[in-house]
Amino acid sequence: MQKYLVIAIVALIAGGGIWLVARPAMPTDAPAQAAADTHPAPAPSAPVVADTDAMHKDTPTSSEAMMHGAGNYIAYSPDKIALAQKGKVVLFFHASWCPTCRNLDADIKAHLKDIPSDVTILDVDYDTSGPLKQKYGVTIQHTLVQVDATGMKLAKWTGSPTLADITSHII
Repeated sequence: MQKYLVIAIVALIAGGGIWLVARPAMPTDAPAQAAADTHPAPAPSAPVVADTDAMHKDTPTSSEAMMHGAGNYIAYSPDKIALAQKGKVVLFFHASWCPTCRNLDADIKAHLKDIPSDVTILDVDYDTSGPLKQKYGVTIQHTLVQVDATGMKLAKWTGSPTLADITSHII
């Protein structure tokens, strides 16, 4: 039992998550969908250490959409800008190391059902989006930029502490 607890703690500290410990090896010809599955069921003989889904609610997913409630909070990709044809799109430039960014991310996730139905918030990694930051004049993390369907900047602001504050800035 202690061995599994130590492995779980080490995995959490390393940021890899507990699922890495129990994940079975996959053959090289496994379908892409199986590779994308990041939450396999625990092995029947493995002791349950913790609810990994609950522990990872505050961490952004890769390109997997976090679609809940009325509006959307999803990972950025260039094609998602086109969603502004049917609604409003806000780019949220945040860094994983930024405390205020993490707080806003957690607030958005805690209030997904409160995102207006015509709003999509795109989660943009501040550290890896140099050309996008330059395009919109983003110089600090925790910057939000509303864009139209062509990618033209409509509004830009920094420091929104809550989802409610974001929605108050959207034009």
